[in-house]
Amino acid sequence: MKKVICSLFVALIVLSLASVASCATFINIGTGSTGGTYYPVGAAMAKVWNSSIKDMRANAQSTGGTAQNLALLDKGEAEVIFADGLYFFAYEGKGAFEGKAMKGLRGLVPLYAEPIHFLVAKGSGIKSLKDLKGKRVSVGAVGSGTEVTVRTLLKVNGIDPDKDIKIENLGLSDTAAAFADKNIDAGLTVGALGIAGVVEIATLGTAELIDFEPGAIENLCKELPYYLPFDIPADSYKDQTKPVKTMASWNVLVTNDKINDDIAYQMTKALYEKKQDILNVSTRLASMSPENLKYIQIPLHPGSLKYYKEIGAVK
Repeated sequence: MKKVICSLFVALIVLSLASVASCATFINIGTGSTGGTYYPVGAAMAKVWNSSIKDMRANAQSTGGTAQNLALLDKGEAEVIFADGLYFFAYEGKGAFEGKAMKGLRGLVPLYAEPIHFLVAKGSGIKSLKDLKGKRVSVGAVGSGTEVTVRTLLKVNGIDPDKDIKIENLGLSDTAAAFADKNIDAGLTVGALGIAGVVEIATLGTAELIDFEPGAIENLCKELPYYLPFDIPADSYKDQTKPVKTMASWNVLVTNDKINDDIAYQMTKALYEKKQDILNVSTRLASMSPENLKYIQIPLHPGSLKYYKEIGAVK
């Protein structure tokens, strides 16, 4: 008799747990490496959602970044992802996504911009991209997203990176060291405002930021439509007394059309209502604002759109 009662008790527990699980909404968030910005911010977002949305079970997953995140979303192994401008090509079916467009991608929230920083050694005489010919130029580590972007930038502006300049494939920290040792004349790097390597360069005074000419900005934005004109605000770096004209790709929180409208609405609303919890992890998310919706290059999720309409951010 005791065995029967015990078996019934276990069965009830199993059924109860199954019932709870069936009511729960599981959200896996594709982020980035644990040492970057995406992962800790993603963990903070998961915490906000779990505490704000009934039966939400959100979890941040460390990944290799945007490309892997898009693959996880496509396979149904993630429901929300952090993504840089590559998401635009995925949606349009261009580049590496030729013939496999992800038309179900939907935007949730604009995060922050990653502008291209045009750094030149003081006294180099470099005033524009055309002045780079014959110079030693850091274009980013081999195979990095920075190198791909910089090579494209140079090519669409009439500079052959393999013939017209002396390429130095350096990461940002090595670029800072090269400026300090006077081993390079210029460096082009992609990164969020206040990125450590540029802060180091500006603090040491070994190089300065200069404007891109309007034509250079226009040419890249035509070639890579997820880049848009952007001004690095004055005083973003030491001795930078005026805005610097450049272009930037925006990081965006992305989902797909499989997510329930009400869930997307609640997730979007919770992030804005508890934005300070996110800012406590990274001040870069100060730009997580409805006024930056214009930078999202894919359709908004209907649930998110409902929230933005409620607060008057869109009509």
